[in-house]
Amino acid sequence: MADKFMSMKNLTFTLNSRGGRYRSITPDYLSNHTPKRVDMVFKAALDLGKKVLHPMFEEMDRRPPQLVDGRVRIHPGVRPMLERLGEDGWISALFPERWEGESMPSSLLLCINYIFATANYSASVYAGLTMGAAKLILSFGSKTLQNRYLPPMLAGKWQGTMALTEPESGTSLGDLCTEAVPLEQGGSEPDQAKQGQYKISGEKIFISAGDHDGVDNVVHLMLARIKGAPPGVRGISLFVVPKFRPDSQGNLVDNDVIVTQVFHKLGYRGAPIVGLRLGEKENCIGYLVGKEHQGLSYMFQMMNNARLEVGMGATAIATSAYHSALTYCRTRCQGRKITASKDSAPIPIIEHPDVKRMLLFQRAVSEGSLSLILQCGMYEDILARDPSQTDCHLLLELLTPVAKTYPSEMGILSTSTAIQCFGGYGYCDDFPVEQHFRDMRIHTIHEGTTGIQAMDLLGRKLTMENGRTLILLKQEMEDAIGSARNHPELAKMVQEMGNAMGMLEKTSLGLGGVAMEKGPEAYLADASLFLEMFGIMVIGWQWLTMADAALVELAKLEKEGSKKKDILFYKGKVHVAHYFFAYELPKMEGLANTLEHSGQMTLDIPEACFTD
Repeated sequence: MADKFMSMKNLTFTLNSRGGRYRSITPDYLSNHTPKRVDMVFKAALDLGKKVLHPMFEEMDRRPPQLVDGRVRIHPGVRPMLERLGEDGWISALFPERWEGESMPSSLLLCINYIFATANYSASVYAGLTMGAAKLILSFGSKTLQNRYLPPMLAGKWQGTMALTEPESGTSLGDLCTEAVPLEQGGSEPDQAKQGQYKISGEKIFISAGDHDGVDNVVHLMLARIKGAPPGVRGISLFVVPKFRPDSQGNLVDNDVIVTQVFHKLGYRGAPIVGLRLGEKENCIGYLVGKEHQGLSYMFQMMNNARLEVGMGATAIATSAYHSALTYCRTRCQGRKITASKDSAPIPIIEHPDVKRMLLFQRAVSEGSLSLILQCGMYEDILARDPSQTDCHLLLELLTPVAKTYPSEMGILSTSTAIQCFGGYGYCDDFPVEQHFRDMRIHTIHEGTTGIQAMDLLGRKLTMENGRTLILLKQEMEDAIGSARNHPELAKMVQEMGNAMGMLEKTSLGLGGVAMEKGPEAYLADASLFLEMFGIMVIGWQWLTMADAALVELAKLEKEGSKKKDILFYKGKVHVAHYFFAYELPKMEGLANTLEHSGQMTLDIPEACFTD
């Protein structure tokens, strides 16, 4: 197992190289986090990743969670890990000082989660889920709920989850059936002490970290429908539903939340995904968060952030797989150059052109994805400091489906390519890349499948405020093009970026015509292809920005006569950017051609054609 799973130099460069108009408008979006302080935080996170998370990487996969006597048993290292993350303030970092946090900017928190996930993705999700659930309670819960649940959650003693999915509804949340009945309805007079408390009954599935013995309690942020509520998404409310609830004396008692199964998964085995049955004994109590029937809008706060985290998790896994492949390709000697004599010594396989291509592809995907997600983090930070920057909100809305999907879909290809670098060894568990490949596969599914993200992008985000989102993105890209024009080396990339923008605009207008002529179903029929095309263009924008920033740094270093290693790092960045524009950006043309000429054929194919 390779000890190096990420590059701190690359992470710092990416954080500092984000472009666009908003970076100059709000230069203090990182608040009081100076470069020196950021460096200290990153080094501390990396040290924790190396010493605590990474040593469990293989073990957590080889010893997956088991349901024993109604409780999920997980790797014994998770409990001390969570306690350490709580004690050291990693779980509370995002929260204000009152909750022993430091109001850490989203960009930095994304970087920290990236470091942890490169070390061990399965281990990293426990704290991330708790943080997201606790943030919902802080944002929308009563003071009583905050004081009761936040301290043990932020201390790493209680787990937080997001409980949405049900067996029959899946991603169609408007069809969920879990029911909530107000407790005060039981007597002739309203019981003030029971207001906000509900009896919960129903079933949930696919709940990440939904039960385990690494904590003393599990707190579910759960969607349910209050009895008599309107149908569809308008009738959904949000509840805190703990595994153990406090009684009148403050003691924890069983809350009638039963684990029905632990799902046995292809990958991501170190964290349990469970099924739950609620209220089997009619004794499951939930506590309303915020107002009735507003649950889905509250939950979207966690879901949108979770989608960025899913993209970052996929990016982290692809990064770790790349570093394993890079180490192997540098040390594995096999074959000779075609022009070499037959009796010459075998060469490291990294010297073969096709191996270089595979490594370049992995870097293009993982580093481009990291840049996009941190770009979204910058918009989040600006909005946190100045909510009036509504254009940042629109850009964040537009880019979130891409930031979730591109790393997830392309990460599958990237980790597959890492396996290819190893040859037969990559297919065996002697090396970690087969596990990375399995761990990667979930990311296109959870927090909204690729198809859901595609319909969100094309059906909602692209049309927000009469298409203003696309205008704003075009302005950001034009800013990058304008800056890149200062470097003659990037002239071809500048031209190709402009062509890509024009191609996407033309395709968008063409699909708009389909919507008017054939209706919304035809408009969205090929949404996944549009998302793929859109994602390639957006990552191209990120690579143009990074190449621009790398050339600026390179000029400084060469003038100062800096270390050769530093110079090679920035030259490498420019090479990967050229690779992306030569090998990946041209794929847009084929997708555009399909979108223009497909005729939405999938709408017209009869179901009966799908025969055995």
